[in-house]
Amino acid sequence: MNHPLLPAVIELVRQAGDAILPFWRGELDVTEKDDASPVTAADLAAHKVLDAGLAALDPSIPVLSEEAANIPLAERASWQRWWLVDPLDGTKEFIAGSEEFTVNVALIEGGRVVFGVVGMPVTGRCYYGGAGLGAWSQDEEFEADEITVRIAPDEAFTVVASKRHSSPAQERLLAWLCERFGDLQLASIGSSLKFCLLAEGSADCYPRLAPTSQWDTAAAQGVLEGAGGEVLDLSGKALTYEAREGFLNPSFLALPAAAEWRAELIQLARALD
Repeated sequence: MNHPLLPAVIELVRQAGDAILPFWRGELDVTEKDDASPVTAADLAAHKVLDAGLAALDPSIPVLSEEAANIPLAERASWQRWWLVDPLDGTKEFIAGSEEFTVNVALIEGGRVVFGVVGMPVTGRCYYGGAGLGAWSQDEEFEADEITVRIAPDEAFTVVASKRHSSPAQERLLAWLCERFGDLQLASIGSSLKFCLLAEGSADCYPRLAPTSQWDTAAAQGVLEGAGGEVLDLSGKALTYEAREGFLNPSFLALPAAAEWRAELIQLARALD
């Protein structure tokens, strides 16, 4: 862990999680944003902590948060370095009373993730890392454990799937993986934890041929890249975060960078998309 801003961001993510917890499994007023996604007082409480904390940490680095994303492209296009924040990823899981929601902060520079921090407020676990930095998992009050992807499955090939989002193309891709590797183990989990399963070597692949937003993926992509993984668009290039009008990501594949089946998967996913 050798980036000077990383320790302070880990602490801010924990503080944002503490701001969320009083609302968890309590009565919530849920409103809808313009895209019909839900937002609660917990999302806004975490946003307030992160927005103020990151600004205090380095006022020269602007913040792009899911809860304050109405910043004109003309302004964002001039940014060289910025924070990309999802104060509460997995709001639907949070509303349902699940533990599978996270706080996500990524530092972006030149459209690439420098590092990301993913916090689990209920358990106190925090994942963090970045390309060239390594990746770690840390439970509160314990030493951090370095994590790495696995290149080959221990037993069954494990595919991470979204609990709520799929597509016909994604289902066809899963069918191909089943033909290629035999019976699949499916790990269904919410929020950015899908990437973290790969990063800690508990799963082998996360294909996403359905919509996501930039703040859904950036922090966990940093963790996965630090652990020896990668997140690719269907042309085989790294998923990047240049300023653009909208915030939706293209379809992507998350996998170990050294996987010997990498080229096969990219070719098939491109044909199916």
